[in-house]
Amino acid sequence: MCEANQTKVLQIYLLGFRGLNKFKPLFFIVFLLSYIVILGGNILIITVVSVVDHLKIPMFIFLKHLAATDILMTTTVLPMMLNIILVQEGTLSVFGCITQLYCFATFGSVQCLLIAVMSYDRYLAICKPLRYASLMNPHISFQLVIGSWFLSILLVSAELTLMCQLNFCGLNYIDHFLCDLGPLIELSTSNKLTSMILDFISSIFMVSLPFAFIVMTYIYIFITILKISSANGQKKAFSTCSSHLAIVCTSYGTLITVYLMPTDYSEVNINKYKSLLYIVVAPMMNPIIYSLRNPEIQRAVHKLLNNVKMSKTSI
Repeated sequence: MCEANQTKVLQIYLLGFRGLNKFKPLFFIVFLLSYIVILGGNILIITVVSVVDHLKIPMFIFLKHLAATDILMTTTVLPMMLNIILVQEGTLSVFGCITQLYCFATFGSVQCLLIAVMSYDRYLAICKPLRYASLMNPHISFQLVIGSWFLSILLVSAELTLMCQLNFCGLNYIDHFLCDLGPLIELSTSNKLTSMILDFISSIFMVSLPFAFIVMTYIYIFITILKISSANGQKKAFSTCSSHLAIVCTSYGTLITVYLMPTDYSEVNINKYKSLLYIVVAPMMNPIIYSLRNPEIQRAVHKLLNNVKMSKTSI
């Protein structure tokens, strides 16, 4: 409950990027184009994997779901961020703010788990090639995708249920462009210890353990590749996981920079601009990495475009 001299907060104001002034149109255009690239690139990945038969294998099925989480996560944040740039600030109810945080955290957590699952897929393909078909069949890949969603929703729901019990009194603004966990906890007037402990536990399951698993699988992958006698065989083996490794570096590099590197929550401007790395840069880079580095995706895109052209000419 709020004290007698405090007002219960019903709405939270997101201050966004204050002081943009003449740079506001530039920021708006840059982020709008980034959002279009994110939507276009990831929708293209989803379409190609769904339509082209020879891409309906576990690695590309995981990639399709990863592209879907990129779209969902950025759509949770970017449209409102664009509006904040235009009108200087955004307004959300406390429930709306927690809902945005819930969606953002869930999609981000699923993404972390999917990247870890993809590393396991690459481990089986390179280190256990003879058993790959039995260990990673469509049924198992479907279970891994569903498991990633279930575990993420379960942990984030537990954390956000506790957030709903916090009191928000007095201050009602966040110097950010989204309702991120740190600034929202700082805004609460309740005892924050339990929320911070649960957030720490969730980050271990959602970020630290998947990252440790990825590192472990790639250690085995590199050891296996080094044991291959021919240079051509080593190159071919490495090419099968190079795109995924690039995504690991992009996604986890930005994630660790934003959320795991020690930064005081009071350093709002630093955290705010660092968040753009994970929310804008990583989702934009993932489809670019796969379209540029994966020859199968390139061939599938060319085939799809040719089919579209042929259908137009036949009309």
